[in-house]
Amino acid sequence: MMNYTRVMTLEEVKKLTVEELDFLYDKDANSIGMLLAHMVAVEKAYQIESFENRELTEEEMDELNPALDLGEKAREQIHSNNIDFYIKELDDTRRYTIETFKALPDEWLFQQTPFWFGEQANNYFKWFHVFEDELNHRGQIRIIKKMMAKQLHI
Repeated sequence: MMNYTRVMTLEEVKKLTVEELDFLYDKDANSIGMLLAHMVAVEKAYQIESFENRELTEEEMDELNPALDLGEKAREQIHSNNIDFYIKELDDTRRYTIETFKALPDEWLFQQTPFWFGEQANNYFKWFHVFEDELNHRGQIRIIKKMMAKQLHI
């Protein structure tokens, strides 16, 4: 499911120019490039949380931001990258995820740990959330592309 989600995300963005990746439909918007960087940051955060069974350190949060939180700092810092940059980041991050999945026993998927609001969640759910997040942002990407087409007359 994760691989299918990723293939479809890459299909949606693979031909975008730097201008299109950086397009902001208003002053508070996320660009497509920002959303792709966010997908990478979310996956890296879940690698730490689920593979290492711990919360992110302040240093790790600093490394993953502003892509993890998005917002004004992300608009200032995440731009001017071509699609190959984002695809490499997505591919490298996913490669590590898949390699680690292969090394873990099946029982790992069922391990429950505190998650949101102190509730228990297993690793199946945590990784479902990773590609659920990507699916939601792919929907945003499609909307941004439509808005961009109208404004840039593409």
